[in-house]
Amino acid sequence: MKSCNLNKRLRSCLIGTACAVLLPVIAQADELSRAAMLSYTCAGCHGTNGISPGSIPSIYCKTADTIEKALKEYRDGTRFSTVMGRHVKGYTDDEIQLIAGFFGTYCNEKIGIKK
Repeated sequence: MKSCNLNKRLRSCLIGTACAVLLPVIAQADELSRAAMLSYTCAGCHGTNGISPGSIPSIYCKTADTIEKALKEYRDGTRFSTVMGRHVKGYTDDEIQLIAGFFGTYCNEKIGIKK
């Protein structure tokens, strides 16, 4: 009888520990996919991975802080733009931070493309 109770407690403890460890990982994966989803719309003009194929400025290898500051300035109208102010107007501070963080990681990764 005592062995059965011990096994139940051990199982409960293991399940509780697994949940405590896995839930933050799952939540982080959710944020990563949200950041990617928000950022993919930028690729149409700024190019895949932020490397622009044309006259639009590349955002590849810009820091997350630089991108976040620029996006907030466009949104708030303190930085001149013809298009960016309209694109970023609907984003919250949290969404801008996710986008900036997403593109801010590309400089740290080797993607096999010369700047």
